[in-house]
Amino acid sequence: MNYLAHLYLSADEGPIRLGNFMADSIRGKQYKTYPIAIQLGILLHRHIDSFTDQHPIYRQSKHRLHERYGHYSGVIMDIFYDHFLASRWHEYHAQPLADYAASFYEYLRTHTAWLPEKIVQMLPFMIGRNWLLMYATVEGIDQIMLQMNHRTQRRVPMHEAGIELRQYYTEFNEEFGRFFEELRHSCSQFIDQHQIE
Repeated sequence: MNYLAHLYLSADEGPIRLGNFMADSIRGKQYKTYPIAIQLGILLHRHIDSFTDQHPIYRQSKHRLHERYGHYSGVIMDIFYDHFLASRWHEYHAQPLADYAASFYEYLRTHTAWLPEKIVQMLPFMIGRNWLLMYATVEGIDQIMLQMNHRTQRRVPMHEAGIELRQYYTEFNEEFGRFFEELRHSCSQFIDQHQIE
C-alpha cells in the first residue's frame, strides 16, 4: 500500500498517522527514540507492508504486472491500490478526500520537527502537487507513474503502467475491495492490541 492507505489505516490518530507516514525512513530499532504513539504508527506501517506482501489477493493483482515490470511490480501495485481507495473514498470515510488531504498536509506542517530530513525535503513536492488527491483519477496515476519512472532512472517503463491499470481495471478494483476489508480488520486489531500493551 502507498501513502493514502497507510494514512487511512492509522485510525485518524495524528501521531499514529505521522509515524506511519515516515516509517520507511526509520530503520531497525530507531523507532524506539520516538514518542509511543509515533512508535505505534511506525510498527503499524511495518505490519501493513508484511500483511500486504504475503496476501494471496495482492499477489494475484501484482502477478499481472510482474512479467513487464519485475521487481517494480509491487511498487506499481501499491500505487494502483491507493487509486482504488481514493476513487472509492466515500465508501470508507465521511470526510471528502480533498479536505482529508488538506488537513493532513496542515498537520505535517505543524509537526515537521519529528520528521526525518529526507521527508521534510519531499513535503513541498507532495503538498504542491497534492499527491493524495492525484491518486483519485487514472490521469493522476499516469502523472505519478511518470514521476516514478524518472525517480527509478527508467529501469522499467513505469510511465506506461496506466496501460495495465486500464486493461485490468475491473479485476484490480474487485481484488482491492476484498483485500482491503481484510487489511482494515487486521490493522484495527493491531492498533487495539498494541494500545493495550
